Amino acid sequence: MHSRFSPFASPLFLALGLGLIVATLGWTALPVERGLMFNLQALFQPLISSSEEAVLYYSWWPRLCISLLAGAGLGLAGVLMQQVLRNPLAAPTTLGVASGANLALIAATLFAPALLAAGREWVALAGGATTMALVFALAWSRGLAPMVVVLAGLVINLFVGALAITLLLFNQEALKGVLIWGAGSLTQSGWSGVTHLWPRLAVCAVLAFVLLRPLAVMDLDESNARSLGVSVRQLRLAGLGLAVFITGCIVSVVGIIGFIGLAAPNIARMAGARKLGARMFWSVVLGALLLTCTDQLIQYLAGSRSALLPTGAMTAALGAPLLLWLIPRLKLGGNRPSTSASGFSHRHPRPARLAAVLCVLLLIAVVLALFVGQSAQGWAGTVQWSVLEWRLPRLLAAAGAGIMLAIAGTIIQRMSGNPMASPELLGISGGSAIALMAVIFLVRSPDNLTLITAGTLGALAALGLVVLLNRRSGYLPERLLLTGVAITALFDAVRSIVLSGGDPRGQQVVAWLSGSTYYVDLNSGLFIAVMGVVVMAATRPLARWLDILPLGAATASALGMGLNRSRLLLLLLIALLTACATLVIGPLSFVGLLAPHLARLIGFGRAREHMLGAALIGALLMILADWVGRQALFPHEIPAGLVASLIGGAYFIWSMRRR
Repeated sequence: MHSRFSPFASPLFLALGLGLIVATLGWTALPVERGLMFNLQALFQPLISSSEEAVLYYSWWPRLCISLLAGAGLGLAGVLMQQVLRNPLAAPTTLGVASGANLALIAATLFAPALLAAGREWVALAGGATTMALVFALAWSRGLAPMVVVLAGLVINLFVGALAITLLLFNQEALKGVLIWGAGSLTQSGWSGVTHLWPRLAVCAVLAFVLLRPLAVMDLDESNARSLGVSVRQLRLAGLGLAVFITGCIVSVVGIIGFIGLAAPNIARMAGARKLGARMFWSVVLGALLLTCTDQLIQYLAGSRSALLPTGAMTAALGAPLLLWLIPRLKLGGNRPSTSASGFSHRHPRPARLAAVLCVLLLIAVVLALFVGQSAQGWAGTVQWSVLEWRLPRLLAAAGAGIMLAIAGTIIQRMSGNPMASPELLGISGGSAIALMAVIFLVRSPDNLTLITAGTLGALAALGLVVLLNRRSGYLPERLLLTGVAITALFDAVRSIVLSGGDPRGQQVVAWLSGSTYYVDLNSGLFIAVMGVVVMAATRPLARWLDILPLGAATASALGMGLNRSRLLLLLLIALLTACATLVIGPLSFVGLLAPHLARLIGFGRAREHMLGAALIGALLMILADWVGRQALFPHEIPAGLVASLIGGAYFIWSMRRR
C-alpha cells in the first residue's frame, strides 16, 4: 500500500524556506535596526518627524509591499498564460508582453505624455496586447505549438527591443530616468505605487478565481473541452486578456521584471502542485517570495547603492541560470521540425548563375553606398575623397561583418539541422556581448585583440552551455530556443544593469550595442572585410562536413567522419566569427538568421553553395542596412545593426505568418 504525499506539502516547504530567507535578509537589510516593534510601529504609527521612521515608512516598507505585489501578480500572469496555451514556456517575458508594454510606455513618454495621465496601465495594456496579438497571429496556424509560440515570442522580443533601443539612442537625455525604471526598479518614495497596484491585482485575483474551473478544462484537448460546452476561443481570450492586463499594470508601476512569471509556475509544478488550483495558489506565493527574496538580497549586499541596481534586471540575471537548470527537466513536446537533410535539399539547377546575380546586386549596393547620399543641399552623387574616406570604412566593416555572421549562421543551421538556428536566437551573440561589455568596463583602453579574444571566449561559453544542455535531448529545437532565451535574457539583464548605473561609458555601450559603424576607421574596415573574405574561402573545404552532419551521427560515423573533431572545429569557428561580427555591429542583428534562410529559399542547397550565397546576401544586407540608416533620418543616423534587426524581424514576422 502506497501512501499519497500531499501535493501541497513540497510547495509549502519550499515557500517556508523562501519565506525564512526573505525574513532573514529583510531583517539584516533594514535601514534601521531598532527591533521588531520599532519597525512595525514605523509602519502603523509612524512618527514622521523622526528621520529613521520616515525612511522606514516612505521607503523600506513600500518597497517590501510592492515587491510582494509585483511578484504575486507576475506569478499569476505566468500560470494563466501557461494554462491557456498549454505551454510551460509561456510567460510575460518570453511572449513579448512585458517588452511591448515597456515600448508603449517609452513611446507615450516621448510622443504623447497626456496618455500617461489618463492611465499608465492602459498604455501598457495596449502595448502588451499588441505584441501578444502578433505572437498569436504568427503561431495560430500551427495550433499554438509550444516551440512555435516561443520562437514567435523571441522574434517579437528582439524586434520590439530593437525599436526601444532606437528610441533610446535618439532620446538619451529625455529617457535617462526611464532606463532605471524600465529595467525593473522597486525603489519607492511613498505608497503611491502600492495604492495604485493592489486594488487592480485584487480584482484580477477574483477574476482568476472565477475562471478557475473553466480554465481547468484546458488540461483536456480542444475537442473534449468543446464537448463539455466550453468555448475554447473565448476562454483563451479571457485568460490571456487577464494575464496581459496584470502584466501591463505591473510594468506601468515598476518596469520589466524578468523570469518570475516563467519560473514560479514551473517551480510550483515541479514541487508537486499538479492541479490548476494548487498551481495557481503556489505560483502566486512563490512569485511573491522569489521577487522579494531577490530584492532583499540586493539591499543586503549593495547597501546604500541598492537604488542603482534595478531589481528586474537582477531577477533576470538570477533567473536565467535557474531557467538553464530547468531546461533539461521540462517536458516539451509537439511540432518538432525534421532535423534531416531534407530541409536543405532544395537546389536551383544553376547556382552559379544565382551567385552571379547576387554579385551584380552587391556591386550596385557598393556603388550606391559609396557615391549616393544626402547632404545639406539634398540628394546628390559625389566622388570627393573627403566624403568617400568616411563612407569606405563603414562599407567594408558592414560587408565583412555580414559575411561572418552569415557563415556562422549557415554552419549552425546545418550542424543542428534546424533552419531557425542562428547566433542571435541561440544566445551566442549575447554571450559574446556580455564578455565584451565586461572588458569595456574592467580593462582600461582595451585593444582590438583583447576585445576579439574576450568576445570569442564569451561566444564559446554560450556555445558550451547550448551543447551541454541539449546534447542528451538530441538538440530538440524547442530546447535549443529556450537555451537561447535564457542566455539572451542574461545579456539583457547585464545590459540593463550597465545602462542604469549612470556610468559615462554607458553611452559608448549603447552606441556599440546598436551596431553603429560610425567609429570604424579605414584600417579596421579593411581588416574586417579581408577577414570576411578569407573566412569565406577557408570554410569551403568544410563543406563536406556540413553536407554530412544533417544526415545524423550514425550516417556521419559510417562515412568515416570524426564527429568530435569536426564539431569542435566548427564550434570554434562559429565563436570566432560571432565575436568579430558582434564587435562591429553589436548583438542585435538578424543577419545570421536571415542570410542563410534567404540563400536556402532561393535555391542554394548544397553546403558550399549555401555558404557562398549566404555570405553574399549577408554582405548585401549589411551594406544596404548601413546606407538606409544613414539616409532615412538624415542628418541623424540609425545604426546598421538596428536597421538590419528591424528588417530581419519584420521579414520573419511576415514569413512565419505565411506558413
